Amino acid sequence: MRIIIGGAGRVGIALAKSLVNERYDIVVIDNDSRAVANAQALDCLVIHGSITSRQKLLEAGVGNAEVFVAATPSDEANLIACAIAEHAHSQEGRKTNLTSICRLRDTNYINEYKEGHLTTWANIDHVVNPLRGAIGRLNAGLRSTDLEEVVNFDDDAYVLEFDVGETARNLVGRPLGEVREDFVHGLPNIVGVKRTGQKSFIPNDESVLEIGDRIAVAVVGLDNFNPALITFGHEVTFFPDHPKVVIVGASSNGTKLAEDWLDHDAKVTVLERDLNRANELSGSEIGGHPNLDVIHGDHLDREILGEISIETFDVALSALDDDHANIAAVLLLSDLGVPHTGLMLNDADLVKVTQRMGISFAVDRHRVAVSNILTHIYRSTTGHFSLLAEIPNVVGITLEVTEKAKFAGKKVGEANFPDWLRPAFIKRQNLSGSWSSLEPLADELLLENDRVVVFCLKDRVSEAQKRFKV
Repeated sequence: MRIIIGGAGRVGIALAKSLVNERYDIVVIDNDSRAVANAQALDCLVIHGSITSRQKLLEAGVGNAEVFVAATPSDEANLIACAIAEHAHSQEGRKTNLTSICRLRDTNYINEYKEGHLTTWANIDHVVNPLRGAIGRLNAGLRSTDLEEVVNFDDDAYVLEFDVGETARNLVGRPLGEVREDFVHGLPNIVGVKRTGQKSFIPNDESVLEIGDRIAVAVVGLDNFNPALITFGHEVTFFPDHPKVVIVGASSNGTKLAEDWLDHDAKVTVLERDLNRANELSGSEIGGHPNLDVIHGDHLDREILGEISIETFDVALSALDDDHANIAAVLLLSDLGVPHTGLMLNDADLVKVTQRMGISFAVDRHRVAVSNILTHIYRSTTGHFSLLAEIPNVVGITLEVTEKAKFAGKKVGEANFPDWLRPAFIKRQNLSGSWSSLEPLADELLLENDRVVVFCLKDRVSEAQKRFKV
């Protein structure tokens, strides 16, 4: 399969590296000579030129491509490139469709996509908004300690990645089927395991956990984060239902962070040095929200921090333009008594560093972008795939329960799913058209038109699809 990547920046290069390792036919296009030089180290074709040039797209083989990704820093260039790529592909008369994936930041364009207009006038199949994904991952990860990664499967469904802790000795060394009998309300749903020096695997009743194993646990609802962590040997701190959140910076990122926390019933205070930015946020659509305070002042001024009683806040975030300034800001607020601190970073190397500094949770925005794009690339006509961050080769697949599936109308416990296939969530649509997530308990019915998220190894995806009559 040929995949063309428009843009050889950090996201484009990371994406190409991931796909080259899986032996796809990769082509990278960029008009920056330095970016092209950096991409030459990859085992793929690299073309110097504009992604909005039809000639360059044809040179890249867009007529034979199955996927085109526009991942440059420019929304407009990405939109135009996807439209030209789709048209050039159709002009070649190929029977296969081209899947176009567009990286966008502008809220107006994203709303166009949500309302279905972007697909009509630009013929774009999928839009990736890295900021939205990063905010969702950050705000979910801050609610519990010791989480290595949080993967959002929408509709209140999450997969948590963390290690089996030292205090979980009552669980290790025993078959999981035996361990499960100890839990009246059920053992948290483990959908993937990675052990140092060994390949990833899907656990079954005969599997045995060891201290230090990296596990992926499927949960429904934020309230189930801490119970899962406690079960597998982690101490957790209390997180309130209505947290007090302080955000440094009224930038567009800071505003979007504030919006997300307000949507989750938080009380939010934004500190902004620049008077114009502070006034802009105060006069914006969310400026009149009863749970939002916007304060014009320096976040490094301890007098101002004392006036707002910073020690009473539960979460501190920073949305400044510089990674190092963000780190310094949340470290200060942590020293002054804020228990949960979080960051969205541009430098991937700083994410691990901040963990050693004691910052609660940090997200690499570029990594989120790559992960979201890969999710759309690993896509078929009937389902989509999601890669786990720290457990290689284990993927989640969303599949539909059709009337052809033998288990339609049966309970999960009667579906006879094989040991190598682990159900994580059942997605069900209600009469109003909205979706909800259910745990795949043994007595839960699998109804026609349900979507089931299952986990398996990448090389068994086709077998999983066959069971759903895909």
